[in-house]
Amino acid sequence: MAGDTTTEDLTLQQAAHQFLATLKQGGKVNAPEEVLKFVRELGGERPLSSISGHEVASYGEKISPSLSDATQRAEVVRSFLKWSKDRGFTSENLGTHLRVRKPSKSPSSSSATVLDDPPVYLTREGHADLVRELDELKARRPQIQEDLARAMADKDFRENAPLDAARNEQGHLEARIRELETTLRRAVILDGNNVNTGGEGARIGDQVTIRDLRTGGERTYTLVNTDEVRAGQGKISIASPVGKAVYQHRVGEEVDVEAPSGTFRVRIESIKAP
Repeated sequence: MAGDTTTEDLTLQQAAHQFLATLKQGGKVNAPEEVLKFVRELGGERPLSSISGHEVASYGEKISPSLSDATQRAEVVRSFLKWSKDRGFTSENLGTHLRVRKPSKSPSSSSATVLDDPPVYLTREGHADLVRELDELKARRPQIQEDLARAMADKDFRENAPLDAARNEQGHLEARIRELETTLRRAVILDGNNVNTGGEGARIGDQVTIRDLRTGGERTYTLVNTDEVRAGQGKISIASPVGKAVYQHRVGEEVDVEAPSGTFRVRIESIKAP
């Protein structure tokens, strides 16, 4: 390695440039472009030794299976990660974690394009919650970097529980940040212009009052998207038993709720747009 850079200090970007210098030109895909894309996604200034298998797997999920050269793109990154292990820059071959999703059986490429990036409908409050969570997670990055630096001061990587814990925490943090950024990029905030206010079935953002036909009791909920992880009191996801049962059903309809405790029947008494 050039200069005084040690294996522990080597950044992902530095390792990538060393790897690319060993490659010959040619091939079905642009190897430098694909490797540098991987570096940008995970953070070029991070120590290579801090990269986790979970992060590599998450990157593989983002390689669209609809691309004709998806396998070749993944193979380039795998080669870089295997090279890093062979050079002693990482303790394991992280390339084994990188897999490309199988292509869907969509009848046409245009249909696949629509399904790849559908909108995510969020209430205004739910959108604000996700923005707040994203800001809080990004603010934690410096502290995790400090934890990694302290843990890597111990040169014995074989039994370094603090280092493993810091890497896992960083992997989960970065995965959640990417998930939130993707959700917010696709977000459509529900308001009076895009929420059903007519006689159609209940939609996300609607306030739905239901009557339990077993007990006669009434409850009112606001239907929210599954991405609104901090739903809070009075809100239910459309993936929950009650939410799934009433979603897209009309006032006056009776529907079965398949709950863990058993199936019961409810009637939709009212639907109000926000």
